[in-house]
Amino acid sequence: MMMGSEKMNNSMEIEDENIEKTKISLMRILVEKQDPSSKEVEDGALRRFLRARDLDVEKASNMFLKYLNWKRNFVPNGSISPSEIRHEIQQNKMFLQGWDKKGRPIALLLAARHFQHEGGVDEFKRTYFTFQTSTNSQNVLVDDDFEFSLTGFIVYLFDKIITRMPPGQEKFIVIGDLKGWGYANSDIRAYLAALSLVQDYYPERLEKLFVVHAPYIFMTAWKVVYPFIDPKTRKKMIFVDNKSLKSTLLEEIDESQLPATLGGKLELVPIHNS
Repeated sequence: MMMGSEKMNNSMEIEDENIEKTKISLMRILVEKQDPSSKEVEDGALRRFLRARDLDVEKASNMFLKYLNWKRNFVPNGSISPSEIRHEIQQNKMFLQGWDKKGRPIALLLAARHFQHEGGVDEFKRTYFTFQTSTNSQNVLVDDDFEFSLTGFIVYLFDKIITRMPPGQEKFIVIGDLKGWGYANSDIRAYLAALSLVQDYYPERLEKLFVVHAPYIFMTAWKVVYPFIDPKTRKKMIFVDNKSLKSTLLEEIDESQLPATLGGKLELVPIHNS
């Protein structure tokens, strides 16, 4: 027989689900009234924004409407073409392969391969626009010399990850490998813009971010970025000590799905070839 505490827990879960469903319905009414295109959006997407705002319907609706406006302007064709982010792809720094033990896709970033933007004018305009719209609420200063080419690349990456998600799965894992990272790879504005993108336009997608091989000098950049990280996002970031690197990753990822560079068995597959 089911114990009393188990019955109570199940009852509370059902109640929470019903509350969430009710709020999703209310949110849909609000967003569809202001933006008819939201009628095509599934409840799962609304749920992610709702959870990101602690089930506050008004805040979640405003957040979602902002996302729709950004999506319309930044990705008018519905997706990012590799030709638009050639500079980022040529750095060969992001890999997509394998799944964790719960079926979540895994992305691997080799941070030492990232260098500040040197792309063309079109790529600069695209990423500059996103930085402006995604950081207004955070009072981050923007100047005419700002260059940042990660935004389109991140959207491209997210689209790739999402298409690999099995039914019922909404989140993914990222491993940020900072081995060999130095000041030449430091790009504070890129980090801030990428952070805003993750938090404002792709909420409740990141399950965990494992930061491995972080050198001491990285903490200088980290101290600048940290204040802009939402508390919920902070909880998902895990700095892994070198001594417990493989054992920590194996708690979440089977060895057969772990990159060979981190002690696993999978060879690296560049994002554009996945």
